[in-house]
Amino acid sequence: MSLERTANEIAHAKAVRAMFSGIARKYDLLNHILSVNIDKRWRRLVREKLANILGNDNAIVLDVACGTGDLSIELQKNSKAKIIGTDFCRPMLSIALDKTEKLQLSIPYIEADAMQLSFADESCDGVTIAFGLRNLANFQDGLIELQRVLKKGGQIAVLEFSTPPIPGFRTLFNFYFTQILPRIGGVVSGSRSAYEYLPDSVSKFPDQKHLADMMRQAGFRDVEFKNLTGGIAAIHTGFKKF
Repeated sequence: MSLERTANEIAHAKAVRAMFSGIARKYDLLNHILSVNIDKRWRRLVREKLANILGNDNAIVLDVACGTGDLSIELQKNSKAKIIGTDFCRPMLSIALDKTEKLQLSIPYIEADAMQLSFADESCDGVTIAFGLRNLANFQDGLIELQRVLKKGGQIAVLEFSTPPIPGFRTLFNFYFTQILPRIGGVVSGSRSAYEYLPDSVSKFPDQKHLADMMRQAGFRDVEFKNLTGGIAAIHTGFKKF
């Protein structure tokens, strides 16, 4: 890795952290409005994918880039496993903690960068990341870091915006994503640039098949993906090789 690339990645991380800090208080409201609450169903499907691990009272599941804690909370519901949330944006974590305490759940939240997680090698049975991988400065290095903290045979689940495979629907969704969403997001949050960043980051993110290939290259086996809501999002799963 060159020094120039490292500097660019550090700058990217600082910019993303500042952006999310600025919209933290409006983040949940906008997510649910702009997705018509479909995002809640997507998180339930992630929980279903990890059902075997969540039913193990000795298991640890790390929710990386947990933001305001929606997926961490969903994973904790009726779970025997220990759920830990981590994110590098402190204002987001503060909201996650408030939500968790109101629900009388016990989820520790740790401030940490997804590119350099403060967890030992092979310390987790499961790892999840929802709408966070595309925000990393280096997708492949991020996947390798997630693989590092997983135990051999441990499971990963990636929930992320993706590319609708049907041309007509893809065109319609792209219009909404690039023209309508930034305007609504800008009015409600006061930061149109943050919601212009969203479609821009998705456009630069690999499609379903390419992400699956990247996961295999990072050391995962049995990689699969499931398109959600016409492919505007997808869940990718895999297991760390033995």
